[in-house]
Amino acid sequence: MAEITNPTHVGIDVSKDWLDIVALPSGETWRTENTESTMGVLIEQLEKLKPERIVLEATGGYERLVTTKLYLAKLPVCRVNPKRVRYFARSIGQLAKTDKLDATLLARFGEMVKPTLTQLPSEKEQVLSALLTRREQLSAMSVSERNRLDTAPAKVRPSLNEHIVWLKKQLKQLNREIDAFIDETPEFKEKDEFLQEVEGVGKKTSAKLIADVPELGHCDRKQIAALIGTAPYNHDSGYKKGQRAISGGRPDVRSVLYMAALTATRCNPVIKEFYQRLLKAGKKKKVAIVACMRKLLTILNAILRDRKHWNPALAS
Repeated sequence: MAEITNPTHVGIDVSKDWLDIVALPSGETWRTENTESTMGVLIEQLEKLKPERIVLEATGGYERLVTTKLYLAKLPVCRVNPKRVRYFARSIGQLAKTDKLDATLLARFGEMVKPTLTQLPSEKEQVLSALLTRREQLSAMSVSERNRLDTAPAKVRPSLNEHIVWLKKQLKQLNREIDAFIDETPEFKEKDEFLQEVEGVGKKTSAKLIADVPELGHCDRKQIAALIGTAPYNHDSGYKKGQRAISGGRPDVRSVLYMAALTATRCNPVIKEFYQRLLKAGKKKKVAIVACMRKLLTILNAILRDRKHWNPALAS
């Protein structure tokens, strides 16, 4: 009878300068520098282990290098939300905290929870995401300057007005660059045309989904809803039925999707009918909007998955 071996799961605790690695069930541990020059050796070591998952936390950017290198090496890397790992630690009674213990915890998290593998955006998706982030920054600055204008002393108003005009010009230029970048990238242009066929989805929503949801079209409806954070979670106990709520995901994508769904409740025949039906059933408006977000996301996911044009008759 063949011996049954447990698959290997690796946890990597990331800091600014160091990576602490633990492999389970063997218990092998080692430390390496978090630098470009050490990544080649690290990948060779991990490839020999043939891990089922390599789990690390999002740590404000320090994990970006190792995540990218492991992903490009086609290793099964999972970048997870630290909050999920902290909840997991409490559930198993682990209160102590060291780099090695954290790496072991991440390996156990991968073994027991089996988080979804991370899919990183391509280089062009990262460029588009950077352009969109810059547009958000300029837009926020413009709003702040206009708010300051209302209460500013007369002496500083010319400076504020000058800056507002400059920001407006920069936003127009940036919008042209974003549109051109999408049009010049065949894959983006195709996705953009498919997405904008759906009533409620405009240029900004389409660009955000293309840049920051590379998984769109590659997941099933439950996975994509959980990924963005539009999947409601139960809060029930015994006879008590608690209010369900959404959590986690990608808040910046969710906020854009919220505005798209809100527009769709007025102009998209499928979403509008769905929204009205929920309201008639006694659902609160906010709950109904979130449900519409989830339905709209499901529709967009199916369109990109099947590469089929939007047909309201087939989506209701």
